Amino acid sequence: MSKLNESPIRIKSFQFACEIVRYCDFLKENKDFELASQLLKSGTSIGANTREAQRGVSIKDFKNKFGIALKEADETKYWLEILEATGRQVPKDIMDRCEELIRILVAIIKNS
Repeated sequence: MSKLNESPIRIKSFQFACEIVRYCDFLKENKDFELASQLLKSGTSIGANTREAQRGVSIKDFKNKFGIALKEADETKYWLEILEATGRQVPKDIMDRCEELIRILVAIIKNS
């Protein structure tokens, strides 16, 4: 396995995306189709942009892609907060992992 595949942010964002997929399946079972769709898009986009960032052709490209990943993580947190505020059960570990990804992405961008 290459060093890129072992990157902590890559592993964490992939695992988070898998959790989001499973949670969105649960939301769809409860007829929350629109919210599930929004959450699925932003929650899986974090990992996709993280992966793209690590293949960046320049530091500017690298930071830009991680910046997009950060925006997607923040949007994901927004949708999770909407779900909580409207009485849906949001697993605490999903919210915690989202906040962790935000902290990691901020640190990567600041230190690049």
